[in-house]
Amino acid sequence: MDNIEQMPPTELPQVEPGNSGRTGRDLINATVPFASENVAKSWWYVSSTFILMIAALTGAGILPWWPARLMLSVLGALLMVRAFITYHDYMHGSILRNSRLAWILFRIYAVFALTPPRSWRISHNYHHGHVGKISAASIGAFPLITTKMWQEASPGERFSYRFQRHPLVVLSGYITVFAFSICVLPLLRDPVKSWDSALILLGHCALISFLWVFGGFDGVFFAMLLPVAIASALGSYLFFAQHSFKRMHVISPESWTYYRAALESSSFMRLNRLMQWFTGNIGYHHIHHLNIRIPFYRLPETMAAIPELQSPVTTSLAPKDIIDCFNAALWDEDLQRMVSYREAGYHRNCP
Repeated sequence: MDNIEQMPPTELPQVEPGNSGRTGRDLINATVPFASENVAKSWWYVSSTFILMIAALTGAGILPWWPARLMLSVLGALLMVRAFITYHDYMHGSILRNSRLAWILFRIYAVFALTPPRSWRISHNYHHGHVGKISAASIGAFPLITTKMWQEASPGERFSYRFQRHPLVVLSGYITVFAFSICVLPLLRDPVKSWDSALILLGHCALISFLWVFGGFDGVFFAMLLPVAIASALGSYLFFAQHSFKRMHVISPESWTYYRAALESSSFMRLNRLMQWFTGNIGYHHIHHLNIRIPFYRLPETMAAIPELQSPVTTSLAPKDIIDCFNAALWDEDLQRMVSYREAGYHRNCP
């Protein structure tokens, strides 16, 4: 970990909203100098993360004392989140894009994390091109509709929408997001082109079986099932909160731009230094959406250097902010803000 990666958000100079200079293409161009990696640094972060993750999960699988196994399992889960960010950056081409070794490493990791490269790339690229847009479909993201669409929806459509955005569904991301949405659904839609989804599912099940045979239920639980469940829950919530929060802005189709979607429909998540490290700076999400080629370890540096990026809409992992994120359920076009289901009903009944 270096000083740049660990720079806490509170140490950044503050700029009042409205004092921005550059916007649109000019602001995107200002980030270009940071969209270059140090290959040695990328390898250091990737290798150290994977070594620590493997060590923690191995200990969780073989140690005889269950409190130590539990502690290492949780640690392994947090390291899985960091490892996923390196995979995420690799898939975006921001780190190690020409490395054959990285290609092999991340495809092995994809089996463990239930993230088939083809399916994930298609859905995630779609997400980047549609942030801040109204959509009842959940392609690469959680659905988001307006209060008017909600009021006109059938009971079945309302149930489906609430179900997909329900806290338990988000926190059950191991099954709902990674296994079902990223693996099973693409396979059902197009079995031929989604062959890697089938391969990832088979590999994941084979790994569970292998650990069960050689480590018993305790071995597979502490070394795989529990850490993957925790990592998936945290990862799913981070993704949810980055684009569904109290002060986000949904942009009309005629006004939508890549630049506005990054800054108005993507949050900056305030995290302490430790969680900032475990989450691979993904909290700097507005910057990531502005330029996907910036390596995760250069995101804090980018924010520190560009004043226009230093007054983002923020959220955090504080209980109040988590509740606010889940309550921000619908976009009200009249009020121009996110509202809860209760507010949507109240607003409809008002004259």
